[in-house]
Amino acid sequence: MEKTASRFVDLVQTKKSFEEIKYWTWSELLITLKQCQESPSLTNSSIMLKKCMDLLSQKIGLADGVSSSTSSVNSSRFRSSCDSKSTESLKTNSSSTTWWFEDLLFFSTECLEMFVQSMILHEFDHVLLSKFLIHFQKSKFLTAASDVKRRVIESVIDMLDTLDENVLSLKALFDILRVSLGLNINKGSKSRLEAMIGSKLGHATLDNLLVPSPCGANYLYDVNLVLRLFKAFLSGGINQASPSQLSKAANLMDSYMAEVAPDPCLKSSKFLALANVIPDSARKSYDEMYYAIDLYFEMHAGMSEEEKEKICSALNHKKLSYEVCINFSKNPKFPSRSIPPSPESPQPEAENLLQNINYSKSLINWPHNLTEGISRNEKEDKSSEQIVLYHGKFDLPADNERVKVHLEGMQWRVLELEKLCIKMQTQMRKILKSRVASSHCQVKSLPKLCS
Repeated sequence: MEKTASRFVDLVQTKKSFEEIKYWTWSELLITLKQCQESPSLTNSSIMLKKCMDLLSQKIGLADGVSSSTSSVNSSRFRSSCDSKSTESLKTNSSSTTWWFEDLLFFSTECLEMFVQSMILHEFDHVLLSKFLIHFQKSKFLTAASDVKRRVIESVIDMLDTLDENVLSLKALFDILRVSLGLNINKGSKSRLEAMIGSKLGHATLDNLLVPSPCGANYLYDVNLVLRLFKAFLSGGINQASPSQLSKAANLMDSYMAEVAPDPCLKSSKFLALANVIPDSARKSYDEMYYAIDLYFEMHAGMSEEEKEKICSALNHKKLSYEVCINFSKNPKFPSRSIPPSPESPQPEAENLLQNINYSKSLINWPHNLTEGISRNEKEDKSSEQIVLYHGKFDLPADNERVKVHLEGMQWRVLELEKLCIKMQTQMRKILKSRVASSHCQVKSLPKLCS
């Protein structure tokens, strides 16, 4: 070991040719890198460090069967030097692609960044690199002090940000986020981590978002963090996210609002910010948000009418279902000025509505031969026929409000027709019973035949 270190010092100090480094073994490389970290006088030898890191990357790539397009060493002598590694981990785990993880845990954060950059340059597998970075962070956190942990987590976040975002696990990113919350990491690393999570927020679950509030805060969950994550999700532009991702994000926010609504310390301004973070164009329905607001009003009974009206302004009444509109109009917890002017009735498609009318017509016409002689029923039947004729001449106007009025009128006519059918069926049963009873009496009145 001393001989190897001495040889490295000699190379640096005398600036001899670096050609000899190509043929160092794995253990010689590790010893050299350790000496470089421990000796301040050698730390500035960036050229030597770069050479060692490049050789380290090439040896890992060759041992794992990864071809490197940038490798300039492909001789048999180099491969034999790679195969002559003397570390115990390589001997016992030669079939594993992670055999080198434990050997490199001595890296400082500076060496870690230089190593990852070299591995990326040699087109190494980003998935394996991300696993190494997470393993490095977890291993360092076992015994490190707080300031060391902070530097490690910042370095790991910065290196993960250089990898392909598709290889990063959302669960692993949230684990790193939770670990970093109490370390007061720098703003740059924090923003990069939140941006990485935000890009995958469409795949998150409610449990991922339920991060406890920072120390000293009186509210339960870190609402500010969730707001930043959703803003990061939308920062790339709403047109870049798929409709399914936007829908999932809106549903996730509705679930989160319902979860934090009972918190008595959650301010109305924060709750309103949650309601407004998802744009209206990304929402198909506001029903779940209405229920979350209803729960928030119930748990914050002392709110002023003005505060309630501000929160209610986040609701789009046109995207509330008919049932929710009815509930909304009768809910005393909501301010009167926020209630929709009139609940909108369900608006089925014209085709389904016309089918219902035809079905009602068939029900009316079915007992026609049994209802002859009942003048009242004939008049009602004729009136229903006139309704069907109206349907035949119905032409949808361009104005949406007129369409709505026509559809509502037609629906009420369908309901009237259904009531008419029920009345006529009742009358049919009475007629049939009376006929059966009269025929029975006639049979009894017949005289017996003479024997």
